[in-house]
Amino acid sequence: MQSVTDIILTGDRTTGKLHLGHYIGSLRSRTELQHEYRTFIILADVQALTTHFDHPDVLATSVRQVALDYLAAGIDPNQATLFIQSMIPEIAELAQYFSMFVTVNSLRHNPTVKNEAQQRGGQDMYYGFLGYPVSQAADIAICKATLVPAGDDQIPHIEQARKIVRRFNELYRPVLPEPRILQGGRLTGLDGNSKMSKSLDNALYLDSSAEEVSTKLVRAKTDPARIRKHDPGHPDICPVYEYHRYFRQDDMSDIHEQCSKGAIGCTDCKRLAAHAVNMLLEPMRERRHAFAARMGDVDEILIEGTRKARTTARETMSEVRDAMGIGYFRR
Repeated sequence: MQSVTDIILTGDRTTGKLHLGHYIGSLRSRTELQHEYRTFIILADVQALTTHFDHPDVLATSVRQVALDYLAAGIDPNQATLFIQSMIPEIAELAQYFSMFVTVNSLRHNPTVKNEAQQRGGQDMYYGFLGYPVSQAADIAICKATLVPAGDDQIPHIEQARKIVRRFNELYRPVLPEPRILQGGRLTGLDGNSKMSKSLDNALYLDSSAEEVSTKLVRAKTDPARIRKHDPGHPDICPVYEYHRYFRQDDMSDIHEQCSKGAIGCTDCKRLAAHAVNMLLEPMRERRHAFAARMGDVDEILIEGTRKARTTARETMSEVRDAMGIGYFRR
């Protein structure tokens, strides 16, 4: 149940362009909720270093690419505050305080951390990578956010953030609200094996051309049990059917019936899905092109948003330090 006083914090690591999985996971919700609630959107460049610490040069490009994706998708800088994580030092301070009472064991058992560590080939986890949930809890708490639109893979992080905030309030004074997750959908990647992901190279990006969308979707994996065109299909296990469910809701029951009867082939099904995706992306392409021609304005949006977020962060940290009894020399 949402409250009229809800504050939203959401965002993405700036490791590259955003894709349709991000849109279904939380970006679609952000564009809707920004008109109802105070909304902060973080460009998490520090957290991008958990996997890109040896390539920090990608951050400057990625920050602007992600900002363009937000603006193209319909984020209105007059409604939402876009800010850059590394330019808010209070986040790092709060994360440090939180880390004093978060056990290493709880971080190691975080399902998302474990899964991402496995994807990295079982390498030893670095301190920053292991502490990702603590940093994320600080992102949320610094804005006093109560609602976090995010995909289902973020549920363990938000639950850990709730525990961290609760523990802080118990130890010191209840000054930080416990956040709740607003769970978005999950879009399977083009390989049909897992969620859409940049690192797995199975994504359709928000800046894709119409030709790229059509070409990639034609090659996407479908129902593995369907061999011939007129074989009865199983849309509920077909990754391409997800595109109809998310992007062609008015016609998805018809596709479900036709596929189940073998009345439509996979190629035609993919073409319909590609058309729907392109209908969604076309206005985004236009907005992106307009903003890309005015990158100075995009930088100003980020500078002003970061200034506003920093004001909020300073206010929160003043309360945090007072609650901990370390607000020295305050008058």
